[in-house]
Amino acid sequence: MLEDIIANYNIAAVFVYFFLLLVLTKVARYLIFLVPDFRKTREINRKKDIIKVEKVDYPPVIAATKKVGLILNLIFLLVVAPFALTLDAQAWWQYPLDIFLIIMIYDFFYYLMHRFLFHGQTFWRQVHALHHRARSPTHIDAFYVHWAENVMGLGLFIITIGGLGFYVGGIHAVSVALAFLMWTNQNTINHVEVNLPYFPFKILNYLTDKHQVHHENMHKGNYASITPLYDAIFGTLD
Repeated sequence: MLEDIIANYNIAAVFVYFFLLLVLTKVARYLIFLVPDFRKTREINRKKDIIKVEKVDYPPVIAATKKVGLILNLIFLLVVAPFALTLDAQAWWQYPLDIFLIIMIYDFFYYLMHRFLFHGQTFWRQVHALHHRARSPTHIDAFYVHWAENVMGLGLFIITIGGLGFYVGGIHAVSVALAFLMWTNQNTINHVEVNLPYFPFKILNYLTDKHQVHHENMHKGNYASITPLYDAIFGTLD
């Protein structure tokens, strides 16, 4: 039994995944801020974030969010990823397909969790209302989340990777790294104040505006995290 566990523990795939996350994050951050309007957006959000961080409740909430994120990511790297990730060669089309499946499966269950649990009476008052104190969210409000909500959101993504990896016999480390970057960055962008009215970035205006509407009050729709598809299907797209 122990020999089987050790044999299936793919530490090489974990190293490739982690290395890709570091490199792609640095490269993408460098390239995106070569665009003047993105630099302008960053400065606008930084100025508003500075004001919010001075509030007494922001620092402890953000510290708790980062601590929970670190713990869950370590669990993913040490417990889930070695069994869910693979470095086996595959056809080129398998990479975008796996990324698509990860994002869409996650977002479906997040939609249900967000709509019926986060915006349910009890959970709303005790947990999710904290995040909704930000009526006009900026960059830092992506991290202004109750620790329990952070556990559930990040935990759901980890479960999605683990479950799908187990079902298909392993997801390539490259696909998981790209899916993770798409997920984390889109969740952050949802809370960023942007004004990019030109192709190909105009879609970001739509996505952030959609989430701004959601933050107005608990009765607004737009419950999905990544795509508006599930809100459109279930009639909650506002």
